[in-house]
Amino acid sequence: MRLGSGAFAASCVAIEVIGVAIFIRGFFPAPVRSSVRPEHGAETPAPEPVAGASSNQTELPPPLFSKAVIVVIDALRDDFVFGSKGVKYMPYTTYLVEKGASHSFVAEAKPPTVTMPRIKALMTGSLPGFVDVIRNLNSPVLLEDNVIRQAKAAGKRIIFYGDETWVKLFPKHFVEYDGTTSFFVSDYIEVDNNVTRHLDKVLKRGDWDVLILHYLGLDHIGHISGPHSPLIGHKLSEMDSILMKIHTSLLSKEREILLPSLLVLCGDHGMSETGSHGASSTEEVSTPLILISSAFERKPGDIRHPKHVQQTDLAATLAIGLGLPIPKDSVGSLLFPVIEGKPIREQLRFLHLNTLQLSKLLQENVPSYEKDPGFEQFKMAERLHGNWVKLHLEENNSDILLGLGTKVLRQYLGALKTLSLSLSTQVAHYDIYSMVVGAVVVLEVLALFLLSTPHVLCRKAELDVPLLSPVSSLLFYLIFLVLLAIHVLVCTSSVSSSSLCSLPWLAAAGVMALVSALLCVMLSALVRMVMDGTLLKKNAAHPSSGWSEVNCLLFMGTVGHVLSLGASSFVEEEHQTWYFLVNTLCLALSQETCRSYFERDDCEAHHHFHVEQGCVDILACTLQDSTDCGTPEPDRAGKWVTPSKAQGSCKPWAVLAGPWLVLICCRLLRSLNQTGVQGAHRPDLSHWLTSSDHKVQLSGLAALSLVVIFMLVHRGCSLVSKVALALGLLGVYCYRAATGLVLFPWQPDNKAISKGITEARFVYVFVLGTLFTGTKDLLKAQVTATDFKARTAGLWEIHSGLVLLAALLLRPHNLPVLASSLLIQTVMTKSIWRPLRHDAAEVTVMHYWFGQAFFYFQGNSNNIATIDVSAGFVGLDTYMEAPAALLTVFGTYVGPVLWASHLVYFLSSEASNGSALSRACFCYALVCSVPVAAYIVLVTSLRYHLFIWSVFSPKLLYEGVHLLVTAALCAVFTATDQTRHTRP
Repeated sequence: MRLGSGAFAASCVAIEVIGVAIFIRGFFPAPVRSSVRPEHGAETPAPEPVAGASSNQTELPPPLFSKAVIVVIDALRDDFVFGSKGVKYMPYTTYLVEKGASHSFVAEAKPPTVTMPRIKALMTGSLPGFVDVIRNLNSPVLLEDNVIRQAKAAGKRIIFYGDETWVKLFPKHFVEYDGTTSFFVSDYIEVDNNVTRHLDKVLKRGDWDVLILHYLGLDHIGHISGPHSPLIGHKLSEMDSILMKIHTSLLSKEREILLPSLLVLCGDHGMSETGSHGASSTEEVSTPLILISSAFERKPGDIRHPKHVQQTDLAATLAIGLGLPIPKDSVGSLLFPVIEGKPIREQLRFLHLNTLQLSKLLQENVPSYEKDPGFEQFKMAERLHGNWVKLHLEENNSDILLGLGTKVLRQYLGALKTLSLSLSTQVAHYDIYSMVVGAVVVLEVLALFLLSTPHVLCRKAELDVPLLSPVSSLLFYLIFLVLLAIHVLVCTSSVSSSSLCSLPWLAAAGVMALVSALLCVMLSALVRMVMDGTLLKKNAAHPSSGWSEVNCLLFMGTVGHVLSLGASSFVEEEHQTWYFLVNTLCLALSQETCRSYFERDDCEAHHHFHVEQGCVDILACTLQDSTDCGTPEPDRAGKWVTPSKAQGSCKPWAVLAGPWLVLICCRLLRSLNQTGVQGAHRPDLSHWLTSSDHKVQLSGLAALSLVVIFMLVHRGCSLVSKVALALGLLGVYCYRAATGLVLFPWQPDNKAISKGITEARFVYVFVLGTLFTGTKDLLKAQVTATDFKARTAGLWEIHSGLVLLAALLLRPHNLPVLASSLLIQTVMTKSIWRPLRHDAAEVTVMHYWFGQAFFYFQGNSNNIATIDVSAGFVGLDTYMEAPAALLTVFGTYVGPVLWASHLVYFLSSEASNGSALSRACFCYALVCSVPVAAYIVLVTSLRYHLFIWSVFSPKLLYEGVHLLVTAALCAVFTATDQTRHTRP
């Protein structure tokens, strides 16, 4: 079966996406869980331990509070309440913390610090899996045991207002609710007003037991403008007044009821210094937890400093406070200050219930639980507790009873701490079967890529893929039957919980058939390569097959980057690797241009450098349209030689200056956004620009960047597209001015801001129009094989449309990154790729490197917190999942996408050899597949590493999404390729 190398690569990447998806599904495991499911009904509470007698307490203790109000403020980090901002903007809350009847804590939220997993942690007490980052976009029903389910089963009436994630997690638990969209981050006013408008009415009523409020405005402000925005203070003041209203209302109602009420103020996660969240920095994991009740009496002079606890501790505390069973999967400990004022027998009873629940969870998840220090402490505490109860029932009020009670308390608290820590750090159960199947698929695809590489390097337009004969062979059926038998054995074993076993049998058989077919095709290709021993010899004998310094650098740099992924520090600081590689590449290219220039008399006999007189200076060279240059013609080696008739080539000194100009641009961009882990906290130019004191400077820089973008893009466009591009870029500035991030010269700084929906949609019209025009020209060229000009014009129109969309989605301080990207593309085209006649493979790898570098230049990292979620909601007035997801992915991967788009245009306009674009697709897919396959092997071997969840797991998600983007790009490569047509 003959396939173009581009179509072959696109097919392989699509299969690799399937393999990575299977691996990720198995790698992100289910956390520790109780074997008793909620649907089995409530268990009888364990009796109070008594030595040598039966206890008279076999029921749950009565509740401590009559009502509970839980106020969750999204992205409320601890210093917003306990720091200077709290003193300034939240005076009532500060008074309650310092002098009121309250207990304050700093609750640590485990990564991933996104909303849905954190709600699960608050209500179940368990540690959600890392894959919940993906589920956060569309939360499924929560099936685990939780406080909300227990409260509903106990007949309590629960009312909820706020983030609709709660409604999705608990769809039939609230007697009254009003959900607000959590992902529409440009709204931070109405989203909170829709919660507060219910307060007056519901606080006057007494027909509820639990009221839950989840405010999103603070989180949205963080996504839009960061934690130091003036809007933060206004929002904190608003939350403080709401808290005061709730507290005073509860106090006024307590005279009518026997038990006090409980008010809980907490955050689901914190907020990073860039305003985002999702990772494990101190700012993201540290949240305030304040419990307010008249039961927590405070004596004069009683200073209570916030203690550090786990966020999962709230579930057990709420359950005890409301007289409910502790959720079975909870790994949290009861917050002891809540029960500190109760009689010692009740304290011991509460602690025994919590410790017993944790010990049962430990028994079900750890085979050697009896040797666990926490379990040993629990057994000792339980025996001492039984002795204490026996003495107490004998009405022994001696000092011995008091001393023993204090000892039992300490023993229980120590056991609680140890058990909770053991369960929290307990290694989760990996789905090894799914991981192995996914890894095998990925490695088989990589092997096919490597076996096909010699054919592609020999510039063959098509590959002879041995597909039909292996699939119809006896070996295929034998392997298929063996794999099916293994699948049946794994899925029918009593200990199996693999996600592959939950697939329909037809789908599972399809996966086994895919693995079998890939293996047979790989073996067939290997046999054919061994039998065809002349292939590599012919390639080695080719006069142009020698490796230059740049070739060696590209190969060694790619391999070195792959090897660096095995170290956690290199993963955290991967941007440094790419900065080093592109800087080294610029130096190597500078050396090559110098050698080519100073030895041009000799080089004319070889393959290097041909320069025409015609450029006035380097800026004129970079700003002129690339389509103005003459049509290149291939030499015998298949590389491109610009004809002497070509117009617009640069002077020699301009070509020599090209790599240095690129190097300067890259160095300046490094100062714009500090990223990674070690340097993320350092001041950078973006922080200076985004501060409210420098809005004028940001406005000037954004306007200048938009002008440069227009100058670099418009010359290759038609007249209609030029007008659309100009109006679109003007609309981009108007949109940012409407949202208050930049200013017009005549606009006052205190002008009211809006969501900018009209302005953004104005730009979308021109984006879609430009993309439509380019697609039309491209389709016209597909029909008319000789219309080469329409084809290149169409590709440039599509590239221009993507540039306009990127300008709209990127924040104003990142517009210089986009302008620099276009400038570097132009300089590289004029000064390096044309004069030095690099072939398609070299140009492709260079485009890939620069795409990866610009991914980090715009402030991204391997940290989930750096994802700019606000890009997904530009121009949207309601939450729409598919457009929001697409815009967010595009906004995150602007660098790789735009450099791949430029690669398609450049190769299509420069190479007369129809296989160039197809080979470029193959090389692009290969350099993306190698790190993915290597990283899967690495994370499998490092799955018990200390930093597996905080460092390696987020990177795995990034690699998965990057591979998906690569699959889409390869599909575009293949659709654009016209290997059947050549220019006349």
